[in-house]
Amino acid sequence: MREQSLTLQVNRAVADYRLGRPVLIVDANEACLALSAELATADAVTVLANLTERPPVLAITESRGRALNIKPSGNGVILLEAKSWLNLASMQTLADATTDMGMPLRGPFERRKGVPPASTASAIQLAKHARLLPSAIVTAVPLSDVARLADRHDLLIVSADQIADYEEEAALSLRPVAQAKVPLVDAENSRIIAFRPADGGVEHLAIVIGEPAPSSAVLIRLHSECFTGDLLGSMKCDCGEQLRGAIHEIEAAGAGILLYLAQEGRGIGLMNKLRAYRLQQDGFDTVDANLRLGFDADERIFRPAAQMLRLLGYKKVRLMTNNPNKVDGLRDCGIEVTERVEHIFAANRHNEFYLQTKKARSGHML
Repeated sequence: MREQSLTLQVNRAVADYRLGRPVLIVDANEACLALSAELATADAVTVLANLTERPPVLAITESRGRALNIKPSGNGVILLEAKSWLNLASMQTLADATTDMGMPLRGPFERRKGVPPASTASAIQLAKHARLLPSAIVTAVPLSDVARLADRHDLLIVSADQIADYEEEAALSLRPVAQAKVPLVDAENSRIIAFRPADGGVEHLAIVIGEPAPSSAVLIRLHSECFTGDLLGSMKCDCGEQLRGAIHEIEAAGAGILLYLAQEGRGIGLMNKLRAYRLQQDGFDTVDANLRLGFDADERIFRPAAQMLRLLGYKKVRLMTNNPNKVDGLRDCGIEVTERVEHIFAANRHNEFYLQTKKARSGHML
């Protein structure tokens, strides 16, 4: 079962990263031993150096490098040599953009020359899968040493291809695992269906309101979970209004589906979203905050939503959104979007700039 073994292997690597353990990442012609920079300890870095007898380096994304005025190197990665002042503590502050304002005078940086190995980009992608800061402490490993190191030190081996394919494969392996009728304040005839991938990882929910007919274009909303907006009523975004407004509109239309997707903070996770909020306090807009942290402006994929719709029996939708990327994303995944339905709510003094940024920089139709 390739699908299951791929997602299981990456999920195990994610668990090791979050435990502060090193992972062996292999590509066709190279390999590296990698730690999450965010969760690394001095002992773990020492182990990393001793296992390979090579000094570890800090891997950051090019978007994080731009915030630090470091030139790009290629493969979307910058490798910084761990010399002089660049110890573990300073590596971790470099990885975390929320420290920038308090530590403006850092450097000089010694960037490793040449295009970084693809495996180092995979080390950062693994950190993203783990919802950690997108950075890693890495050291090169000869391919001939990989099996020996793994056996002797109980290290997990994961391939760059597995890491690259993980999100898509996990989405394709989604299956419904539980459902129940759940009457909602604005839609009493509702049921919630939970979907889980083969590796037992991140779960997504479908809120089915009424009895939407599979033969017609069903009214839907793709809603990325937002703990602060949906649950706490945060005024920094419009997520809570969009969630409750979508349920109200779907009920008024007679039937439809709201897909509640586990993609907090445009896919960067709650902890990193809070870091982005901290940067917004310093004057950065929502796009620049994500980029400064080292992420893309939007890390979400649309395969989970498309797979859930197929499993529910729907191929055509009327999509309630202001984001053209959602329309294109669903279409790219084979779902026919027959209409974009406007979904706009009034701004408040806390989210006005946020909404202006979504319109000006992310192309939202507001």
